[in-house]
Amino acid sequence: MPACYRHPGRDTNVSCSNCGRPICPDCMTVTPVGMRCPECARERTQVRRIAGGLRTGAAPATYALIAVNVAAFVVELAGGGAASFRGGGTVIRDAGLYGPDVADGEWWRIVTAGFLHAGFLHIAINMFALFILGSLLEPGIGTPRFLGVYFVSLLAGSFGALLLDPNETTVGASGAIFGLMSAAFIVARHRGLEQLASQIGFYVILNLAFTFGVPGISVGGHLGGLIGGGLAALVITYSERRASRPVLLEVLGLVALGVASVAGALAAASAS
Repeated sequence: MPACYRHPGRDTNVSCSNCGRPICPDCMTVTPVGMRCPECARERTQVRRIAGGLRTGAAPATYALIAVNVAAFVVELAGGGAASFRGGGTVIRDAGLYGPDVADGEWWRIVTAGFLHAGFLHIAINMFALFILGSLLEPGIGTPRFLGVYFVSLLAGSFGALLLDPNETTVGASGAIFGLMSAAFIVARHRGLEQLASQIGFYVILNLAFTFGVPGISVGGHLGGLIGGGLAALVITYSERRASRPVLLEVLGLVALGVASVAGALAAASAS
């Protein structure tokens, strides 16, 4: 493994997206076109320094997503639902993920279900996880990438839910949140933050145990989101290391993952 050009004693697998020199987490600078070394960052573009490769910080998209989820929950309450999942309510019935309705042309449920929740505890747990993961990941990879990972994970979660349980109504941001977990793990490993990656990995395992051990949870939604977020993170980390035009590769890769998830979800719904 190469060593950082500024810190010869530190091994790293990340290179500057401009000059190609290996850089350690302390030397990484997030730019709109990938990770840059200090010299290239100063020369090329306005940047935000990320000490240690990932850290908590300003996360506007995270706060906006939390606000949208909370607003949707208020609308659910006004529609007579959300106190309990079984109670449903008009909003969940009209916008929750349900295979036969998706197959009948109500494709928007693939997206809208990811912003609905089945009760106060459900939304509280999901929004707390979104706040923690978003505050960590968004400053580290940038807001556009973060949103790309989030929505790819949401769509992949809907695909997984329709694939395994097409005839059950599914709601919640859990698929997107599981995607953020896998993305944070992969980005941390890619940037040499092994201790942080181990902590996130334990959190992923704990949540998977919860997924399989507690009845009523959408296993397909969680696994689909986990896989979608991981693939999105691999696109990002690959572009940081090897792509000559990283922004183009990331956009094409994330769009392709999103389209594949929607196509898979529609096919799964039609087969239900």
